[in-house]
Amino acid sequence: MTNKSVSGKTRLCGVIGDPIEHTVSPAMHNAAFKKMGLDYWYVAFRVKKEDLGKTIAGMRAPNIRGLNVTIPHKVAVIPFLDELDPLAERIGAVNTIVNDDGTLTGYNTDATGFLQALLERGIEPKGKNVVILGAGGASRAISFILAERGAHLVILNRQLELDWAEELAGRLSNIFREEVRSLELVEENLARALDKADILVNATSVGMSPNIDETPVASHLLKPDLVVFDVVYNPVKTRLLREAEKAGAETISGVEMLVWQGASAFEKWTGVKAPAKLMREEVIKVLKA
Repeated sequence: MTNKSVSGKTRLCGVIGDPIEHTVSPAMHNAAFKKMGLDYWYVAFRVKKEDLGKTIAGMRAPNIRGLNVTIPHKVAVIPFLDELDPLAERIGAVNTIVNDDGTLTGYNTDATGFLQALLERGIEPKGKNVVILGAGGASRAISFILAERGAHLVILNRQLELDWAEELAGRLSNIFREEVRSLELVEENLARALDKADILVNATSVGMSPNIDETPVASHLLKPDLVVFDVVYNPVKTRLLREAEKAGAETISGVEMLVWQGASAFEKWTGVKAPAKLMREEVIKVLKA
């Protein structure tokens, strides 16, 4: 969509991250703005870590309504905001910012988007054993919303950043008064965790385009009575999801989380109900082009 006429009245939204070339959010949101007849436009900005503060200061401009925040800024952006939604504050990560006349408020629609994607498939996480791979911004959101919902969690992360998983597990254990375990992401630990698991969530970027032949889980560890949710959305069907399907597991693509978190952000910026079905269609169209 490049035929949009941007005027002095157009409200701008966007996404910041590094890298950012892979994002399909502009296509998704601009299709939704057009469908709903809104004078909004959404663009992607590559923002390096050292430029994050200047970028957030710049978004206080009157016509910039909001931003999405992606890797690696979801945690680092918090000190530059004026207010945090209670959910985002408890999670400690932000993926959506709303500009209300120069006051910037951070939200976490990753958490609600992930849960919505599960519920839309008829999967209630309460009481389920969930194995989560990764301990970054996406994992923080997913872990929190699942713990709040009453799921039992094990978080695995690579040795280099094992302290992230330990910190996250400790925080969740304190808040929800139930032990959340953290383990190094190696096959032996993963096999033991998956033995009792109902749901597996890949909240790492392993398998993301262009590294589509990578997977965080060996195929022989996958099983039929498992729900496998990969937050990677490009490709739509990652190697992990393909191998999970072959094993007879139920699979959910990261496209679903992308669409539902995007729909929530859309509604916060515009006050209009998001056309989620159209947003999903647009994402899949772009990814398969």
